[in-house]
Amino acid sequence: MDTKDLLKKVRKIEIKTRRLSDHIFSGEYHTSFKGRGMTFSEVRQYQYGDDIRAIDWNVTARYNEAHVKVFEEERELTMMLMVDISGSESFGSKNQFKKDIVTEIAATMAFSATQNNDKIGLILFSDEIELYIPPKKGRSHVLLIIRELIEFQPKSRKTDIGQALKFLSGTQKKKAIVFVISDFMSEDYEHTLKIAAKKHDITGIRVYDIREEKMPDLGMVSMLDAETGAIELINTGSKAVRMNYEKQYHDKVNYFKETFSKSGSGVVNTRVDESYVTKLLSYFKSR
Repeated sequence: MDTKDLLKKVRKIEIKTRRLSDHIFSGEYHTSFKGRGMTFSEVRQYQYGDDIRAIDWNVTARYNEAHVKVFEEERELTMMLMVDISGSESFGSKNQFKKDIVTEIAATMAFSATQNNDKIGLILFSDEIELYIPPKKGRSHVLLIIRELIEFQPKSRKTDIGQALKFLSGTQKKKAIVFVISDFMSEDYEHTLKIAAKKHDITGIRVYDIREEKMPDLGMVSMLDAETGAIELINTGSKAVRMNYEKQYHDKVNYFKETFSKSGSGVVNTRVDESYVTKLLSYFKSR
C-alpha cells in the first residue's frame, strides 16, 4: 500500500470511529472505567454526614475545629490495546475481514480514551510480540496506532495469547484498562491471564465470522491453514471430520469464555456482520 492510499484509509477510519467515540462511547467509557484511586484535593471544615475517618487531626488541632481531607477520583488512566495479528485474522466472508473489524474496534476505543485524556498503548502479537507502542496521549499518537493496525505485516502467522499477556505484565507496572482483541483460536493462557487480571482491568473482545463455526460439506477440498501456511486435502464430506472440526472450534470458544470469566475479566463476542457498536455499548452499560 503506497503512502497516499494508506493516509486515505487512516483518514476514513478516523472519521468513522471518531464519530462513534465522540457521540456514543466516550461517556460510557468514562462511567465504566473508574480512575486508579483517589487523589488529595483540599482540607475543609467538617460537615454533618462527613466520614470521621477523613478528619485531618493536625489541622483540627491547629484551628480547634474539626476539618476533613477531601479527595477526588484520579481520572487519568492508561488503556492498552492488545491486538492479535496472526494469520487467522485475515479470514473473512461477506466482504469483511476480521482484521478490518478489529482495526475499527481498536480505533474507536483509542479515540474514546483520548476524549478522557487517557494514555493509549498498543501491543500487536502473533505467537511473539510483533510491535509495542508505549502509552502516550493525543490524536497524532492515535493516528500512529491506526496506521500500524492497517499496515503492519507480522513475522509469524501463529498465535500465543499467553505470551502477549506475559509481556503486558512485564511492561505495565501500573493498573491499565486492557482490551485483548482476537478470535481467540488459541488455548493455554489461563495462568498468565489470571496473573495479569490481578493488576489490570481486562476485557476480551472476540471477533469471529459465522462461516468459521461449521465446516460445509464440499467433498474433497484443499484447505490452507492460515496460521501454519500448510495446505491439506480435507474430506469435508465426512460427517466425522465435520463434527471434529466443530468440536475443536467450540472447545476454544468455551475456553475463552470460561477462562476470562474465571479471572474476573470481561467478555464481548461480536461477529463481523453484526454491529460491534451495539455489543460494546451493551457491555459498558452492564459494568
